Amino acid sequence: MRFEHLLQVNDLSDPRLPPMSRSELWRGLMLRVESPQRFPLGPDRCESRAGPADDERVRRIHYGNLRFDDRVRLDFERRIEFLPEPHGDAPPVRLTLTIEEPAPGALFLRFEDTALQGYREQAWLENDRDMLRSLRTWHADGEL
Repeated sequence: MRFEHLLQVNDLSDPRLPPMSRSELWRGLMLRVESPQRFPLGPDRCESRAGPADDERVRRIHYGNLRFDDRVRLDFERRIEFLPEPHGDAPPVRLTLTIEEPAPGALFLRFEDTALQGYREQAWLENDRDMLRSLRTWHADGEL
């Protein structure tokens, strides 16, 4: 199965939300790659290193005693693709985040998840909204 949703990053009609640049958004998304434990419901820890290709990271993610391995493909300031290794009987959930900009400064994040089923879709949507809230907070605090 495939699940897709789009979240608005910059609302150019709302002056209360300071707009993020593409590079600031990218730096925030890289935090999700390098330090996912900083985000709500993130893992306990994450070990990340350069992958075999220049545009890849290899990660080991720890949730308590559970360990997950994945590769992350990076298309600089455009797309991030999370490619998990098989784990037990569960099908791997591939996640792709794409930055879209239909008009100058109007940034959106498109999330595409594979292998999701029904009730999990809402959980992933809420998790992605939490991630964007964290990025906005860090942006307002000058951390991006």
